[in-house]
Amino acid sequence: MNVPTPTPFQQLVRKLRQVEIRMLKAVDAQLQGNFHSVFKGTGLEFDDVRLYQYGDEVRAIDWAVSSKGHGTFIKTYKEEREQQVLLLFDVSASQQVGASGRRKLDVGREICGILALAAARQDAQLGVLAFSDQKELYMAAGKGSRHAYSLIKRLFELAPKSKQTGVAAGIKQALGLLKRRSIVLLISDFIDSSYERELTMLARKHDLVVIQLLDQREREFPPLGIVPLYDQESGRTLWTNTSSAAFRARYRATYEQNRDQISQICRRHRTEYISITTDADYVPQLIRLFRRRNFRAGRG
Repeated sequence: MNVPTPTPFQQLVRKLRQVEIRMLKAVDAQLQGNFHSVFKGTGLEFDDVRLYQYGDEVRAIDWAVSSKGHGTFIKTYKEEREQQVLLLFDVSASQQVGASGRRKLDVGREICGILALAAARQDAQLGVLAFSDQKELYMAAGKGSRHAYSLIKRLFELAPKSKQTGVAAGIKQALGLLKRRSIVLLISDFIDSSYERELTMLARKHDLVVIQLLDQREREFPPLGIVPLYDQESGRTLWTNTSSAAFRARYRATYEQNRDQISQICRRHRTEYISITTDADYVPQLIRLFRRRNFRAGRG
């Protein structure tokens, strides 16, 4: 009896499910069965006020009510009944950097696929907006396995029309699409500029998680002498002395500056941030992300 050879899509889904199971088992073991998932969120809505108690956070005080002179009151919140999740994924040409099958784009797609499967398991509404300097793919939030598989298939079949990066433009599109507070996972290498204003707006209005994709080739370029370097986004080729100490120092400094810039912005706005390199196992980092969010949800 001949067993049909799995299609590339079936192989992909099988791989993602194996990674998802590995990740969820590890998280569940570390949290001793008290696993809420990254989709627990911090989406809260105002419920009532109560008298201040020792240990309450000062920032929770309702100053308008307290100013009436009947005591100090804090705001209480209840969790939104249904979380909506948006994967905001940069698919510009700079994401093509990396080894075959392990490009930033490939790793980003895998992370989106795993999160889609996890969302289906948690009965969360999840959608995707893939962008370059324009909208490349949008799928509205939906539930269930069929929606998750459809999202994975469309994302892996996507051939972006533009090679340019526009992080600010992608965020603006997301802000226009989201009608209520949502969990937003922004996945990009952030090789761009002038996006802090839009990122700040996104962090203020939504529960934002930033995932930066990095490749070691962007940190240490091999000393190959004078070679032609092709810029994926501009389409230009420049002859460059890659063995020059000045070139190598400038190249490394650009990498470090890019990583430091986005991490500082996230710290400033108390936004969850992780960086993932293409040559590393990203599962432990996602596990730590799940654990932190679970801890925050438990405290809430």
